[in-house]
Amino acid sequence: MISELRTQEVELFASGAVLTVTLNRPDRLNAMNREMVADLRTLFQALYWDEEIRVVVIRANGKAFCAGLDLQQASSSEQESHSVSAMLNRQRTIAEIYVAMRRCPQPIISCVQGAASGGGFALALASDIRILTSDARMNAAFIRIGLSACDMGVSYFLPRMIGLSQASEYMLTGRFINADKAMALGLAHRVVESGDMAGEADSFCQDMLRATPLGLRLTKDALNQTIDASGLEAAMAIEDRNQMLTARDPNFKEGIAAFMEKRQPRYE
Repeated sequence: MISELRTQEVELFASGAVLTVTLNRPDRLNAMNREMVADLRTLFQALYWDEEIRVVVIRANGKAFCAGLDLQQASSSEQESHSVSAMLNRQRTIAEIYVAMRRCPQPIISCVQGAASGGGFALALASDIRILTSDARMNAAFIRIGLSACDMGVSYFLPRMIGLSQASEYMLTGRFINADKAMALGLAHRVVESGDMAGEADSFCQDMLRATPLGLRLTKDALNQTIDASGLEAAMAIEDRNQMLTARDPNFKEGIAAFMEKRQPRYE
């Protein structure tokens, strides 16, 4: 159960069908330590099977969204074992977070303030909607600490969102993308003041909850599949499947009725 995953590093709050996930290491700019990595991985893997939660909002306490991996703890881990196998396993335990975020059927809204670097940048990119404050700054910080910028799915997500040419600039240099630039590139969906972020996220949530539970889940699934589809016919085959499944869903009639009567739907 999602409610059993409550920890110190990651706070969870469910309000109806919306789950708010709060990164809670503000004194470390919400850098991801082993505990946070394990919590996030377990959470998003569990959400795959959860039919009560329909939308997920990720936010963070403090002045930064997430500064990436906790380098102090990572350095300690490197000293513990230099074997390639052990290092690869640690890498994969982090990478699984982002795979699970895309695999879980719930749309994910990230509310980004301050810095979102490295793994924090990847958290924003793996989300479906990104709301930024005016002071938000995002970058592929990996390349600035002696690693490749291609990490945690960034080399997959970023070129598909802003194009290869633009992605090359930011991944080869580690330069920051500020809020205005993110908006211009289509990377941000909204740029708001910090006090307006919760309201903007709630507006997205309410619009998403107008969809039937099955329709919302299958839409995210189809977007994941069609972005790499071999062509139009392959994409339309997925769409055809989804329309037949949703049309046979008992909530389809309620969705039609709510639309015609101009009211909030009451889904089973």
